[in-house]
Amino acid sequence: MRLTHQALAALAFGLVATSVAAQLNSDAEVYEAACAACHGSDGRGLTQTELAFPTTVPDFTDCDFASREPDGDWFAIAHEGGPVRGFDRMMPAFGEALGDDEIQASLDHIRTMCRDASWPRGELNMPRALFTEKAYPEDEAVITTTVVTEGPSSLAHEFLWEQRFGSRNQIELGLPIMRADLGDPFGSESGTGDLSVGVKHTVRHSLEGGSILSIGGELVLPTGDEANGFGSGTTIFEPYVAFGKLLARDSFVQLQAFAEFPADSALEDELAVRAAVGRTWARDGGFGRAWTPILEVLAARDLDSGADTQWDVVPQFQVTLNTRQHVMANAGFRLPVTDRSERETEFVFYLLWDWFDGGVLEGW
Repeated sequence: MRLTHQALAALAFGLVATSVAAQLNSDAEVYEAACAACHGSDGRGLTQTELAFPTTVPDFTDCDFASREPDGDWFAIAHEGGPVRGFDRMMPAFGEALGDDEIQASLDHIRTMCRDASWPRGELNMPRALFTEKAYPEDEAVITTTVVTEGPSSLAHEFLWEQRFGSRNQIELGLPIMRADLGDPFGSESGTGDLSVGVKHTVRHSLEGGSILSIGGELVLPTGDEANGFGSGTTIFEPYVAFGKLLARDSFVQLQAFAEFPADSALEDELAVRAAVGRTWARDGGFGRAWTPILEVLAARDLDSGADTQWDVVPQFQVTLNTRQHVMANAGFRLPVTDRSERETEFVFYLLWDWFDGGVLEGW
């Protein structure tokens, strides 16, 4: 017999009612009463044949899946049902049958099903700033566009692909595509920039402390069009350290320090520090679209005695675009604080797709 969505919801509410009536107070008991009918007592999920409907049920014991999403996203789905995050309606809403504490109790039990503590929790995956590297290893595709708004106009796109491997590691590839002198009546120049290959490793993470620390490095290869100013003409090694810290009221701070070491001894080594602070708001009591204003401060100087430090501030605003919240945009201005007569203001924005959470056209 195939169960309709309404019948499944009625069954779920009936099971939940028994938990309330019996005053179940352990996480496992709440989970067993409310969730096990579809997700199984062990969290691996019943098969489609056992469920009698075609929706695939996630495996909560799979750390690669279960560790990525924060409790807030799972709470929203349990409270409002699958469609609140662009998932199947066969996941019913429990918000009227379960109290908030009971929903959280079921989530706390689910969290015990991933038994490998090396996987950083999704709460530590903080919003991505325009320049500061995140410490969290991620599966993302990002297109960042930079437009020079003063002086000789130019346009640059950077295509970045990030792929996680293992519990703490990430590899990434980046390729800039540039156009210069857009206002030149005799034609603009265009070409590709230097290809970058990077790796990141999470050294430590703590959900209780709300912090994550990673080290990484990029190798920038001289593949760009040096004649038109789109490439450095030399290989550059960029080691870095990245740190993220959760603060009160959905706020956060992220820090990154990195150095640039060109293979060409005629070019100066450089040291840079970046910091981003922001806060996330969500509509509809935390179940809707997320908005995150962020302020970045950037500092860089050549490792040469007497060199000046260049400072920039980057006010920006990130917003989730779709219901699933795995496609988002961020836009802001990079404003020079020092050497303002020689450096131009830039408008920077990106489109981000967290491809592990589904196709770019899914969840709208």
